[in-house]
Amino acid sequence: MYSVEVRSRIMIAHSLPDPFFGPAQNMHGATFIVDVAFYRVMLNDKNVVIDIGAALDVLNKALEGLSYKNLDTLPAFSGKLTTTEFLCRYIHGIIVREALAGAFGSDGGALSKIRVTLSETDLARASYEGPLSA
Repeated sequence: MYSVEVRSRIMIAHSLPDPFFGPAQNMHGATFIVDVAFYRVMLNDKNVVIDIGAALDVLNKALEGLSYKNLDTLPAFSGKLTTTEFLCRYIHGIIVREALAGAFGSDGGALSKIRVTLSETDLARASYEGPLSA
């Protein structure tokens, strides 16, 4: 299986209002490095997995609604614990919708899966990986 990975970053603010999260229950900021890996069994006729420029465009579009936002105030996250894992799945969903809508042309339909990883520090990260139908 082949893969291509692109990267960006976001800064967010949020709280995780549950005793499980200790001090992170309170409002705090986070800067995430966001890596998205696109997987494909066979290369396309240009011998690539996907156009890197298109992948970066889709990633940046997916992050627009999160970057420099207080997630606690966004209606989409009302009543949700916006953990790193949760955000991975949320971003994955946006990228899958874009792929299925044709953002990558015919290459989007040939992707096997997509993995989204958010790194909080050099010591901690979380991922969500799933097929395009997810």
